[in-house]
Amino acid sequence: MHTKPARLAVKACVIAMSFVAIHTQASADTLAKIRETRTITIAHREASVPFSYLDPNKKPIGYAVELCQKIADAVRRELKLTQLDVRYLAVNPSTRIQAIAEGKADLECGSTTNNAERRKQVAFTIPHFVAAARMVVRTDSGIRNWSDLRGKQVVTTKGTTSVKLLTDRDKVRSLNLSLVEGRDHDDSFNMVEKREAAAFPMDDVLLYGLRANAADPASFAVVGDALSAEPYAIMLRKDDPAFKAVVDREMGRIINDGEIYKLYDKWFRSPIPPKGQNMNMPMGHLLRDTFRFPTDKVGD
Repeated sequence: MHTKPARLAVKACVIAMSFVAIHTQASADTLAKIRETRTITIAHREASVPFSYLDPNKKPIGYAVELCQKIADAVRRELKLTQLDVRYLAVNPSTRIQAIAEGKADLECGSTTNNAERRKQVAFTIPHFVAAARMVVRTDSGIRNWSDLRGKQVVTTKGTTSVKLLTDRDKVRSLNLSLVEGRDHDDSFNMVEKREAAAFPMDDVLLYGLRANAADPASFAVVGDALSAEPYAIMLRKDDPAFKAVVDREMGRIINDGEIYKLYDKWFRSPIPPKGQNMNMPMGHLLRDTFRFPTDKVGD
């Protein structure tokens, strides 16, 4: 038989648990929060060109930012709001997941890979990009694929996963590669530029960016079958199906209506601010296939 203090303690515990449940449910109801505040917050990166970066006026711009702006407008229409204030929150690789999980931002627009580990904390919509590990070489090198590297010296940036990718695919041993390390990506690229290394393997989008900023971009080519696939997607809070449905629906519309191809050409195949450099990066077959069958499900 429970004593009165015990019954009161149990009742207090039940009330507290109910409050937590209500609070958790409310905090996950992004649409309700946006309707109430008439504000949506977009987390962005400051130097993730061309996905999410700052223009000379410190305004967030880029391929992913523009996608998030379209999603924000879709949310405004869904909630039948005449006006929706779009606010921005700068994040970096260390703070981006936390910003979404803790409700500091509603969408994260950058170059974040959707993988199983991150899905334990956040949700993702349909990928807007698929990065692949390939290599940059000099156009006069005659190198077109990994087999052409036999017996050559290859540079990888210190602390990156390129060596592991090459080793996992048995490229190092079977091709008798000689590996050297660059201090950073610029240093690694310079070694190819100076012919101190035959190739520099890395995420292709980074390689296209390095090539675009070279003194003579036409002297370099990004080649080789993809060693990996990294699906970049917009992050949003986990366990919020109503908000995710709006985000997924708008991403699907952008893709199915063909708007995504115009956006891709704008940011990857045309001069972009602030320096007018052109990534000159054709859409890869992995991304093209993703857009043919848009889904938030990815292979890890």
